[in-house]
Amino acid sequence: MREAVDVAIVGAGPYGLSVAAHLRALGLSLRTFGQPMSLWRGMPNGMFLKSQPFASNLSDPAGAYTLEAFCRATNKPYVSYGRPLALETFIEYGMWFQRQQVPDLEETLVTHIDRVDGRFAMLLSNGETAYARAVVIATGVEHFAHLPEPFATLPRQLCTHTSAHANLGAFAGRDITIIGGGQSALESAALAHEQGATVRVVVRQPKLRWNGAPLPPDRPMLRKLREPEAGLGSGWSTWFYSTQQGLFTYLPAGKRAKIARTALGPAGAHWLRPRVENQFPVLLGHTVAAIDGVEGAVHLRLRDRRGHEVSLRTEHVIAATGYRTDLSRLTFLDSGLRTQLRTIGTTPRLGRDFQSSVPGLYFVGPAAASTFGPAMRFVYGADFAARRLADRISRSIDRHTAPTRKVAV
Repeated sequence: MREAVDVAIVGAGPYGLSVAAHLRALGLSLRTFGQPMSLWRGMPNGMFLKSQPFASNLSDPAGAYTLEAFCRATNKPYVSYGRPLALETFIEYGMWFQRQQVPDLEETLVTHIDRVDGRFAMLLSNGETAYARAVVIATGVEHFAHLPEPFATLPRQLCTHTSAHANLGAFAGRDITIIGGGQSALESAALAHEQGATVRVVVRQPKLRWNGAPLPPDRPMLRKLREPEAGLGSGWSTWFYSTQQGLFTYLPAGKRAKIARTALGPAGAHWLRPRVENQFPVLLGHTVAAIDGVEGAVHLRLRDRRGHEVSLRTEHVIAATGYRTDLSRLTFLDSGLRTQLRTIGTTPRLGRDFQSSVPGLYFVGPAAASTFGPAMRFVYGADFAARRLADRISRSIDRHTAPTRKVAV
């Protein structure tokens, strides 16, 4: 049987690459699996990140391989605050980080993970079986696209989730309806409209929410105290989510889960607003009462808050209905492993070291949000996750057994 490495990382997005960079620096034996920045490379061309550039860094131990360092090395302009970061630039940065910090990334997929004789056995898509004493799951939201009823019953040629589209220009000349009122819905609608589609947006809420413009850096100290700026935005609650992930774990589990699910909810970036308002119809305060696919089209019956209904026909529906962590959808985890995982709702219950109730099995990124807070849903949380997890693994790793389990919170 092949020798087991200390740690295997499943996933090569911002969290997986950041964790790998920290563990490599500690000298642990390591294998990292996945396609680099794959989820991001599948996002629509022309998008921008909602996060500020200063809050969009992957993490290495020295803090040297930042977005700013990448821009300096590649002669790209860099503004830390107040100017949106192009998706294309961020993907290039992630790929650069991977080449510099995780050059031994194995671009193969893990198709099955099980626990065998005190260590993890991983079946790879190339047919190999790999072994590790500890495994870090860093697959982001890739498996968690949420397509609720009644949209899930329609064929994919008529209804899709926003995550299915890397090129919204494919809808040029067609009539599409986008469901949702957050950044994903509004930016997808703007991009499709700008590329020649006939677009409408259906929003459950009575009005759209827009994030405010960046705060002036030279604002008076009193205003800074009233509304501090942090990695996830401005305001004291946002500052807490941005900077106190460790303290967040001491909140009651139910409260943590609710905050992780609802904080920093659906809203459009301030810079997107002119590309949406008065550009295409936005039906506010409407829900989908019924939906049906007939003769290559979708018939929607919408209901407003007063109970009035309106019908419309469209060629395609895009559901910008977000992502929901659900361990049952991680089918690459052996079913026996999944039944051993303690949960908070459908998310893993983790210890303060990111370890699950299965000794040696760790989760980072959005799957950790119910333990460490909303920062885990954003690139900004990768630094905290990578530093804490690397520190705890390095102190607990045993060359012959899996790390000892810490009590989940």
